[in-house]
Amino acid sequence: MNPRLKSFLLWILAFVITVAAGYYQRTTGPTYEIRGKAVIDGESYKYKLIRTYDGSDDAPIELTISDPEVSGELRLRRYKSYDEWSTTPMVRQGDKLAGTIPHQEMAGKVMYHVTLMKNGKNYLLNEEPAVIRFKGFVPLGVLYAHIITIFLAMLFSTRTAFEVLFKLKYTYLYTWLTVIFLAVGGMILGPVIQKYAFDAYWTGWPFGNDLTDNKSLLAFIFWLVALGYQIWRREKKGWAVAAAVVLFVIYMIPHSVLGSEIDYTKEGQQTEIQE
Repeated sequence: MNPRLKSFLLWILAFVITVAAGYYQRTTGPTYEIRGKAVIDGESYKYKLIRTYDGSDDAPIELTISDPEVSGELRLRRYKSYDEWSTTPMVRQGDKLAGTIPHQEMAGKVMYHVTLMKNGKNYLLNEEPAVIRFKGFVPLGVLYAHIITIFLAMLFSTRTAFEVLFKLKYTYLYTWLTVIFLAVGGMILGPVIQKYAFDAYWTGWPFGNDLTDNKSLLAFIFWLVALGYQIWRREKKGWAVAAAVVLFVIYMIPHSVLGSEIDYTKEGQQTEIQE
C-alpha cells in the first residue's frame, strides 16, 4: 500500500477511535442526565433528570407535561448524610412542571426522586435516586481548551501506537506531541478546571482519591516513561504502545467517577438541607 494512503487511513482510524472513546466516556458517567419516558393514561412523556449543576442558585428540575391534571413532587435528601427525606411539590408553569433542589456548596450532592401524580395514581420516574452534584462555573474558554487538548492527546496517543505497530517513522514526534497535549490538557488545564469547579487544584494522590486526577497522572507518567525510553534509545518504542493502551483504558472509565464530593456525615457537615 502507498505509504501516504496508509498514513491517512491510520489517521482516520485513530480519529474514529478517539471520538468513540470520548463519546462513551461522556455519556456513561455519573454527571450524564438520566433520560426516560413516562406513560400516563396512554400519553407518553419524555424526561431528563440533571445530575450536575454549576449555577449559583437552586438547581431547576423541569419536565414538559402538557396534561394540566398531572402534578408532581420531589423527594430530597443530601448524599452521604444523616438527613431525613423531605418532599416538596412541583409547580405547574404552562406545559411544564417545575421544582428546585436547594443549592449546595461546591462538591455538595443531593439525591432526589421525581414522582408524577394523576387521579390518585403515582408514577415514580426513577426507582434509584438521581444524584446531582453542585459545582462552580468553569469559563467556556478554559473548558473548551481542556477538551480540545485532551482530545488531541488521545488522538496522537492512538496514532503513535499505530506508528509503532506498522513500523512507520514518526513515533518519536508523535510521542512528544502526545506528552505535550497531555501535559497541557491534563496536568495544567485539568487542575485549573478543578479549581473553578470545586475550589481545589488537585484532589488526587497523595491528597485524595479523585479518580479524574489520578487517571490523568497515571497516563502522564506512562507517556513520560515512553518518551524517556525513546530519548535514551530511539528504537525503544514498545512503551509507547503500552502507554497508548493505558490511556485508552482510562478513557473507558466514565467521566467524573469517584469525583470530588462532600461527606455530610463528617463532623462540621451535619446541617440539614435547606428547602
